[in-house]
Amino acid sequence: MSQINFFIKYILKILPRLTNSIFVKKNDSIFVITNNIAIIAKILKLNSFFKLTCLNDICVVDNPSYLQRFEICYNFLSVQKNTRFFIKTYVSTQLSSLTFLYDSANWLEREIWDMFGIFFTNHPDLRRILTDYGFDGFPLRKDFPLSGYIEIRYDDEKSSIVYEPLELTQEYRLFNFTSPWEKIK
Repeated sequence: MSQINFFIKYILKILPRLTNSIFVKKNDSIFVITNNIAIIAKILKLNSFFKLTCLNDICVVDNPSYLQRFEICYNFLSVQKNTRFFIKTYVSTQLSSLTFLYDSANWLEREIWDMFGIFFTNHPDLRRILTDYGFDGFPLRKDFPLSGYIEIRYDDEKSSIVYEPLELTQEYRLFNFTSPWEKIK
């Protein structure tokens, strides 16, 4: 734990105004909460003491009731120090890209753009990778409807795929409210 305490003191020494808070979890993981993700990631990667050489993952949590609705957590690994760093930030719509520091950020940021709609400034190739190019909306947002906006089906007469507005009709559905575990009288 002495190495972790030294990490925290060092971070507070070199980044006093860039961090909001720092805390340590039981598994020796260091969490830094900040709004300046690109500056801190660059300092911690290029610093000879930390050497954060791997960006493993970027996780997003959507909280629509908050002013800055997206909580983004970057998962870094210092292979030389065998320590994980988690840098959290909160944004509403856009964030700085880390592709100039980490090659793995390219696909991770594209996936976040495709699923959540968070725009990354200075990203070299920000386009959809998991949904169709004409897809409307961002599927992992909490306000996205579960059934989607359009229906895709194959039309035999046109011999092609047809996109139609989604219609949910209730008249042909049969609802059986009896429980299968209850005996029928």
